[in-house]
Amino acid sequence: GGPFGLPLFKPPYGRITAIDLNTGEHVWQVAHGDGPRDHEKLKDLDLPPLGNSTRGHPMLTKTMLVIFEAAMGRGSSGGTGDYNIRAFDKATGELLYEGAMPKGEGTGNPSGTPMTYMIDGKQYITIPTGGMRTPQRFVTLALPDELI
Repeated sequence: GGPFGLPLFKPPYGRITAIDLNTGEHVWQVAHGDGPRDHEKLKDLDLPPLGNSTRGHPMLTKTMLVIFEAAMGRGSSGGTGDYNIRAFDKATGELLYEGAMPKGEGTGNPSGTPMTYMIDGKQYITIPTGGMRTPQRFVTLALPDELI
């Protein structure tokens, strides 16, 4: 941490970079997460996404990068216990979907790499959750039809 409990370095505090492995060129780069915008020193500023310095659990499908945002330290959203899932267009980095992980018993901190499968034309993503103080479980989410 730096002054006032904010990160010492300028944002983005976390980002995703797509690299063309044939050329080494950066194809696209986006901030991953919204960052500490609710901090008293930042809350009234009109800032772009700041990114979060949390670990992510990525997975590629045919057309998109799906990544879960897991909390470390204070938590991914200021200690509220919220965990997010985001889907980006694999070719452009455009944000296609953003939402919170479901809350309730057996859900929690994404703790491993997700996997995907299809049943009857519907695509599902399963991710392990849990940790030292919460039970380990698998949470399965159905992808919205517009993302398949």
